[in-house]
Amino acid sequence: MLSQLETIDVVVLVLMLAIMPTAGIIIALRKKTAEDYFLAGRSIRWWAVAGSVFGTNISSFHLIGMLGIGYSIGFVQAHYEIVFPAILLLCFVFLSSYRRLDVFTLSQYLEVRYNDKARLLYTILLILIILVQLVGSFYVGSITLQWLFGGTSFAMSYPAGLLLIGLITCSYTIWGGMESIVVTDTIQTVMMLAAGTAVAYFTLSQPEIGGFMGLLDLDAAQPREVQKMHLYLPSNHPNLPWTGIFTGLLLQHCFNFSTNQFLVQRVLAANSDHDARRGVIASGFLKLTIPFFSISAGVAAFYLFRARFGTIDFNSDNAFLKLVETVIPPGTGLVGMILAGLTAATFSSVDSMMNAATTLLTVDVYQKYVNPGASDRQIVRFGRLMIVVMVVASIALALYTYTPDRTNNFMLKVSAQLSYFTPGIMVAFFVGVLWRGASARAAVTAMAMAPFYGLLAEFIYDNFLGTSPAVAAVFGQKLNFMHRVFLTFVLSLTTLVALSRTLFPNQNLAGFERLRVSLNAGQLARAVGLFLVVQAVFVGLVFWGGFAPKSLAPWAALVTLGLFLLPNQAVNEPAAAGPDETGTKPSLSLRGDLRWAGALTAGSVGILYYFA
Repeated sequence: MLSQLETIDVVVLVLMLAIMPTAGIIIALRKKTAEDYFLAGRSIRWWAVAGSVFGTNISSFHLIGMLGIGYSIGFVQAHYEIVFPAILLLCFVFLSSYRRLDVFTLSQYLEVRYNDKARLLYTILLILIILVQLVGSFYVGSITLQWLFGGTSFAMSYPAGLLLIGLITCSYTIWGGMESIVVTDTIQTVMMLAAGTAVAYFTLSQPEIGGFMGLLDLDAAQPREVQKMHLYLPSNHPNLPWTGIFTGLLLQHCFNFSTNQFLVQRVLAANSDHDARRGVIASGFLKLTIPFFSISAGVAAFYLFRARFGTIDFNSDNAFLKLVETVIPPGTGLVGMILAGLTAATFSSVDSMMNAATTLLTVDVYQKYVNPGASDRQIVRFGRLMIVVMVVASIALALYTYTPDRTNNFMLKVSAQLSYFTPGIMVAFFVGVLWRGASARAAVTAMAMAPFYGLLAEFIYDNFLGTSPAVAAVFGQKLNFMHRVFLTFVLSLTTLVALSRTLFPNQNLAGFERLRVSLNAGQLARAVGLFLVVQAVFVGLVFWGGFAPKSLAPWAALVTLGLFLLPNQAVNEPAAAGPDETGTKPSLSLRGDLRWAGALTAGSVGILYYFA
């Protein structure tokens, strides 16, 4: 519990929190067409795309949870923020197709590529995924508010926290739609970064730590088996095995950034392809900051608490609050700013998920099946009603299906729960955009079977394979959810390809021809192949050449950047489509965006080697 907030903290907290609904309500006063309400009139600039994508992707649950995982496990959690493969896939494979079709939802994209059954199944699955995440966000958000404000004049009960989150997010999402959400998400991003940076600065500045480099030296002085500032854990690690990181977690990143409605909706709402690409790439840079102010602060907290208090045995997710009490100077307003940032983070994901769910329900259910001739006014009115329904349902489920208790590393547990449905969705999108032979019936079957494949893989491994000491020594006694995601993806992929080649050949070639991608399957394979060859050379230098990964990090980053600067036919390919919305030839904007994507990839690769 925090001690009683000082007056300056209360003032800072109230002022900062008042900014969000005020800005959202001002935007909401404008008259809204359906496109304005669900996609902000497709007018969002790149910086707003970046802020909204980041705000949507990060919540207080992530910031607190990541610091807790840094405290209990280590810097390996940074892999959740190294998402450059997923960003490249969205920007240079899917983005031009999504925006060219001028759709509101990704389910509409699936209808063009496959059929209306694929569209409906995606809608059902995404509503389920979003509802689970909404319930989890309300639950964790309310617990966080209880936890943050306990012992202060703002102390509240668990139900009161749920109600507060619902009321504040509804205050601007119901009336303002996507435009209000984008504006508030951008504000929330600034507040989150300010809060996280303040905690990291004061933590790393403690004399027991001596700055970030001091943290690295402190960690390096420990026996190798207990060091925390490394990115790779054994393949049998129960939470974050390196084999799972480069398979299942990578696929989960691709789902979130390429085929997830509530994140990709920002791309659909961008002013141009160029704004969409640059905004998503910028969000990737923002995500790369999280390991250095949240996860590293968690590692520093481990050493700081050990030095000052001896051995502390408590829930790792409580490390954040203990850190605020320990390192933040009182009477400066910083505690109020940090609490405001975390409270803002609580709202940032909830409002985005509500908007995405209501978009799917309105466009794919109401407009498609209930009232095909609905006017803009009717569509917007139904969307507003669905926000109320989703909020009420989420609060009710948060009250009756969760208890106000938390367990260690809650973030990892929620990630595992949400990953049963995603592999089949990824297969339908990935294969559909790259292979003309993928058929509708095969895609629907693959999506529908994915959860059962996941449960089957877990049952077989946990009850048979995992009982073998030889297998358990490599992959653990229980099947890690990242490994399960990869196995499910392979089984779903096999299903789609096999059925498309045998029982259900593709009858909708026109659907494939309507899709236009920046990289086709051959170009994508060559680009990925070249990248892997380069990395194989550097990995070989580590394992067989005796080089320290840290010494190779800058060279690996530079060579990786060079790959993006080479003349590339794929960059010139879309030029025939003519100028984009800004009047710039797509080939020129693509080339510029490719350089920024190269910088993001190079920075990420450098991190992967430096902290090996």
